[in-house]
Amino acid sequence: MPFASLFSNVAARLFGSTAPGDIAAAEPELVKTAIEAIVDAVDPRLRTVSGYQRSIGPGVGCTIAHLRSMAANLPEPIMIARGAWGSDALLNALFATANDVPALLGASAELRSYFERTSADDACVLLGMQKTERSVFAPAIVDGVLRQDIAQTTVSFSKHRLVAPAANFIDCRREVGTLILRRLAELALARITALAERVTGLEQRKGMLAAKLRMLNLRRNGLGQMANGTADVAGEIAAIERELKSTVDEYVETKTSQATLTTRIDHINAIFNAPAEHVSLAHVALRVNKMGYKVEANTSEPAADLSLHELSIGNGLKAVIAFVRCRREELPPRESLLTRAARAGL
Repeated sequence: MPFASLFSNVAARLFGSTAPGDIAAAEPELVKTAIEAIVDAVDPRLRTVSGYQRSIGPGVGCTIAHLRSMAANLPEPIMIARGAWGSDALLNALFATANDVPALLGASAELRSYFERTSADDACVLLGMQKTERSVFAPAIVDGVLRQDIAQTTVSFSKHRLVAPAANFIDCRREVGTLILRRLAELALARITALAERVTGLEQRKGMLAAKLRMLNLRRNGLGQMANGTADVAGEIAAIERELKSTVDEYVETKTSQATLTTRIDHINAIFNAPAEHVSLAHVALRVNKMGYKVEANTSEPAADLSLHELSIGNGLKAVIAFVRCRREELPPRESLLTRAARAGL
């Protein structure tokens, strides 16, 4: 069975239900399915390693328990529509204008493809975006008096993206779970790829040092020294020889590690034995006014209390997420998008 299907089967058990089951337990059959999905994705040759399931199993079980705890805290979906922007505090905070809502829906190739291949009237989809907080000086009312240049913090959201459209919330959760599992496998494979790149870099370094050493040996006691009065290069030769030996030793050690399948299992375990370090879901509470400024909880200034969820997966991938429902009728016609692009000269 392709690893994509295996990941989907695992995700259906972890994310496909609002009742995630016993968080502390990881059924042996589920662990085995997850192991095979990971091995297929990273390197099927790992099956030739004796006891590979036994080696990978504990980390996979740990990850399953962690993902179950995440699934229990996933936010409920909200309706996303242009007409809801003015009355929904969360949508108002996530989008600068009401027109940004249909613009996002129309620009999503995944959402448009979903509606084109199905007869569904609506869809549940995951909305991801980046949250930016910036310190500024702006007018503000302090103790009932308008004051200028008060230090404040703006909160804005950008790089909106819709992923994993599905017919309902349960199916969307499952698709998102599949993406998370694939991402974890990708992180393990990235470590293995980095090792291969390290080998290539060391090999190039080794060749460059060897060529430089040959050049210095040719120069030593040669006519070039007599003509240019160059100092003896013995010291430089000795330094290059030391560096070359160190590079060769590191190259041999790294190449040996790269060729060992058990080392690849170690890289898998480095990810799956510590899932909380690589995937997490944090709750973020914010109070913001209509202008997008953060407001302290103990003030009387009119503001909205937002409950956000921030998903982190690996280094550099962090996004505020929200499950949203959208109706087919909210999707702008494809022609209007083309016309708008032509009008803008894009």
